Amino acid sequence: MENINWLEKLTTRVIESGDGICWEEALKLQQLPLKDLINTAGKIRHHFHHNKIYACSIINAKSGMCSEDCAFCAQSSHHQANSPVYELIDPAKIIQDALQYAQAGATQFSVVTSGYQVTAKDLDNICRAAKIIKAETSLSLCASLGMLDANMAVKLKQAGFSNYHHNIETAPSFFPEICTTHAFDEDLATLENARKAGLNVCCGGIIGLGESWKQRIELAFTLRELEVNSIPLNFLNPIPGTKLANNKLVSPKAALRTIALFRFINPTKHIGICGGREVTLRDLQSWIFRAGADGLMMGNYLTTAGRSINDDVAMIADLEMIYESI
Repeated sequence: MENINWLEKLTTRVIESGDGICWEEALKLQQLPLKDLINTAGKIRHHFHHNKIYACSIINAKSGMCSEDCAFCAQSSHHQANSPVYELIDPAKIIQDALQYAQAGATQFSVVTSGYQVTAKDLDNICRAAKIIKAETSLSLCASLGMLDANMAVKLKQAGFSNYHHNIETAPSFFPEICTTHAFDEDLATLENARKAGLNVCCGGIIGLGESWKQRIELAFTLRELEVNSIPLNFLNPIPGTKLANNKLVSPKAALRTIALFRFINPTKHIGICGGREVTLRDLQSWIFRAGADGLMMGNYLTTAGRSINDDVAMIADLEMIYESI
């Protein structure tokens, strides 16, 4: 009973102030019964985001051949995963996919490329496609093109992109275990370049890489310190041929607990559930909103298949949620 009273007071404080909880409170929350935790996290979500939901969609516009050694990634040239390999696709295909996702109900569309950084030629082609998409749809456009310098960020903004996605993947203390080919500070510089150009920053990570619960909480606090606009949470779907191929899936309960903790720590931010949702949560996918999320990714991911778009559209309709762009 004491914990329930404490949790109710904590939830009320977060709702009234809009400020996230502190480190010690997060550690205590992590130990509470899941039912109590997700019910209160859901109240926080509903207060700040009501019954609105954003629905992201992506296109894997350039795949494989990546020089980075991120331990989870099937597109890394350091791994032996069986993933597609191709250069930047025809801009007409990017436009076609965007139109299809817009018709299906997506509110966001992101152009994603593999590699450390796109070439000037590829960036120009992507920007040309973006201008046409903006003219023909109401989609909010996002780019995820690796490292970004100041000039690249300005070009994206001028082409009609409003968001830039660049995950830091995991807690700073665990990052060296996941990637050794670039420094954590390079990711932070990319986020800053995007922000200075007027782009909203979409930045999150992957849960289930081998990190501890304290490091999951550390990731949530790091994202709060970075003042990102939206937080995409992925759950590792281990891929054969990668360094983490033998990692176990995060349990549904652990996934929901993680979402709730991120909501308490980042109460006003957008939190979307992306890769690994289907295999991790299975029949509990609709519970992501009860646990505090206000967005999801529709369709396929980079190298793995997602759930049927029609199933997600039906779920959103059953929950009587309202689409919004961010």
